[in-house]
Amino acid sequence: MIEEKKIKRPESVLIVIYTKQGEVLMMRRTFPDDFWQSVTGSLEWGESENDAAARELQEETGLDGAALINCDFSQVFEIYPIWRDRYGEGVTRNQEHVFLLPLDGRNTIQLDPREHLEYRWVSRSEAIDLARSHTNKEAITRWVPEVS
Repeated sequence: MIEEKKIKRPESVLIVIYTKQGEVLMMRRTFPDDFWQSVTGSLEWGESENDAAARELQEETGLDGAALINCDFSQVFEIYPIWRDRYGEGVTRNQEHVFLLPLDGRNTIQLDPREHLEYRWVSRSEAIDLARSHTNKEAITRWVPEVS
């Protein structure tokens, strides 16, 4: 029996989690090596961006999405060639919807070991430097308040 390949929807969410003290949660992916990011994930077919954000947040961190803020902002980025075979033929771009999760302080994070190896709470400027995705850098710069 031939297994049917599941084609990913070229639409995703990015959830930037930060504390009122100015710390940003960054997670290191299992692949590629040394790829740090905020919570991200593709929308399932038929799923809303709000539902996808709550699901991805729970799956990747164990946190509840009741306080998620939809920024009503999205960015389009080029899908890296190494990942294009996951999408339909000719798909080269992805639309990413930005969400925020402000927290009173650091929460314990329960990583999904299939996706991330470790996490760190870092300053806003460190998070911008650590993020490997330009859209992740842009979202942190644009949406995470500077704390003095």
